[in-house]
Amino acid sequence: MLTGQEVTILGGGIGGLAAAAALAMRGAKVTVLEQTPAIREVGAGIQISPNGVAVLDALGLGATARARSVASRAVLLRDGLTGRDVLRLDFEALKPGREFLLFHRADLIDILLEAARELGVTIETGAKVARVDVGQHSTLIEIEGQETREAHFVVGAEGLHSLMYRALNVPREPLFTGQVAWRALVPARGDEAAEATIWMGPGRHMVTYPLRGGQIVNIVAVQERAGWVAEGWNHDDDPANLRKAFEMYAPEARALLDRVEAVNLWGLFQHPVAEQWHRGGAVILGDAAHPTLPFMAQGAVMALEDAWVLAECLSVSGLEEGPALYQARRRHRVINVVEAANRNARNYHYANPALKFIGHNALRLAGRFAPGRVLRRYDWIYEHDVTKP
Repeated sequence: MLTGQEVTILGGGIGGLAAAAALAMRGAKVTVLEQTPAIREVGAGIQISPNGVAVLDALGLGATARARSVASRAVLLRDGLTGRDVLRLDFEALKPGREFLLFHRADLIDILLEAARELGVTIETGAKVARVDVGQHSTLIEIEGQETREAHFVVGAEGLHSLMYRALNVPREPLFTGQVAWRALVPARGDEAAEATIWMGPGRHMVTYPLRGGQIVNIVAVQERAGWVAEGWNHDDDPANLRKAFEMYAPEARALLDRVEAVNLWGLFQHPVAEQWHRGGAVILGDAAHPTLPFMAQGAVMALEDAWVLAECLSVSGLEEGPALYQARRRHRVINVVEAANRNARNYHYANPALKFIGHNALRLAGRFAPGRVLRRYDWIYEHDVTKP
């Protein structure tokens, strides 16, 4: 039902390019409008869990994705102050075949972009959309410096500040979580394990993992704070502020931070999942529909799932009925994932020494006697495969 149908996608990020590839696979004529002069994604690591790997496999990108990422073997929880191990969850031992791939975001963008182009997708860069007017049968797209276009079917994948979201919903104020996060990349020393490490501390935690064959290390550091900074993560900050916030941490963690030369800071906000994901010939996906806190590493993965399900629903039910089916299949799941990320926001922060003692020892006991049970807690997220009937 998609063969020859024209689809316009706003945004050339992970969700937009995945949707472009999935739709083009099913015969659609897809155009992606990206506001930047060239499609690129700067300086950040990203974790793609098994439910996202399933989508990459279905897009025919599994081999390339594995070649350009680091396969994480485990998650290690450490006491940030002492450096002592608290809990290690070994994927190979506990869940053979469960793949968590650690990407430089730019590499995943490149993989999806190349796939979209090979499938005949038209990519227009420098196309900054200033306004959208969603009608019952078409959408008017106003692009800076160009004539207004009329598009039959439009997918809004422009992220957090989506014009398409505002065209379909009454905007609601986000809630500041009382936390900020820094993101940085540093050169690797060569002895980093292929796993994600979570350094837990009072009112703060830090996540580190290797990228690009172990050449660099990704750092995301979160601190509780009464004040807030503007949303979005492209706000430059002084690395000295990051080091100051974690100055009480163990020498190994501080040594990583000592290598930081450039860092971005952003405030973390909770957003409600959009009430309306479609109207007429317009739909939204990814962060445009459901911005997600980073505490389950599911933001990009949910966009990948959205892209596949949207293409499948449009292919099965057409451009008129497919959007409603897409929202019905996706909204409940992403609400649950967003809520799980919200609940996880302070799980690694113990300000009270007594609570820290109890919590860390409970984790150590769980790791010793029931590690599989700990890992199974999120099976409902990781083992869900949207590509299977």
